[in-house]
Amino acid sequence: MKIINSFDSVSDEFKGAVATIGNFDGVHLGHQQIFRKVVEEARQYQSKAVVITFDPHPKSVLHPEKRPFYLLTTLEEKLKLIESLQIDAVMLIPFSLEFSKTTAKDFVCGILWEQLRIRKIFIGHDYTFGRGKEGSEEYLTRFGKKLGFQVDVTNAVKVGEIVISSTQIRNSICEGDVKTAGALLGRPYNVKGRVTEGYRRGIGLGFPTANLEPEKDLLPPEGVYAVIAERKGTRHQGVLNIGHNPTFENQDQTVELHILDFSADLYREELEIFFIDRIRDEIRFDGPESLANRIRQDVARARDILKPHVS
Repeated sequence: MKIINSFDSVSDEFKGAVATIGNFDGVHLGHQQIFRKVVEEARQYQSKAVVITFDPHPKSVLHPEKRPFYLLTTLEEKLKLIESLQIDAVMLIPFSLEFSKTTAKDFVCGILWEQLRIRKIFIGHDYTFGRGKEGSEEYLTRFGKKLGFQVDVTNAVKVGEIVISSTQIRNSICEGDVKTAGALLGRPYNVKGRVTEGYRRGIGLGFPTANLEPEKDLLPPEGVYAVIAERKGTRHQGVLNIGHNPTFENQDQTVELHILDFSADLYREELEIFFIDRIRDEIRFDGPESLANRIRQDVARARDILKPHVS
């Protein structure tokens, strides 16, 4: 997959592309449906399938007062996921306050038409673009008739009664409902992290843990989770605790992973965590013994939850 970083670097092979435009944070099931349509149409026309997206996310530029702004995927993850869906190129537009002043007309005429000569564009049912969000389905359709490209609007995608959106997925994660978040994403929500020095209390309890420094700001709330931990390409069952360990009165929040049936030293290694389901809230126990007893129950529960996820 080619990454197009400049409006002036669009080669002739990408002229006449079938395209889509959006932020695509999470590359969730709704996004995936759009990408499949783009690829299918591009193959029919014997042209290229192109995704137009932005970095950084426009909301982080337009509303800097809202911190942190939680992203479901890093840029690297987003591009990797898009590539896995057979997209030929991503036009990665650097988003800035200056770029935000671009009118919808200039965007359509200058980028979609002059640079890409798009044959057809797919957009989500609620997508807007351009200064003041003046660009819309109707706006694109009107210009498409003038310039000679088609517009296709993809309806909302649901899982059960839930309409899939990046915002809904973020909300589910923030509520601790990682199972629903995974269902909407089409895969478990993931966080990478490096193993750092911890309190080493887990060893004394009989459940050694790896203390993680997550690379993403978006974490589920404090509690215990059944997870899959990937290390050097191999996946392991695990139990993850996010919290302050009230039994020991920690001041700082920690993210501690216990990998089931595993004993190697993980210090300074990078692990990838896949959140499968929430087991329970974080609880203060009377002491180490009662905590250890509950951890045994958590491990048993995690094994049941994770059976379908690790062969």
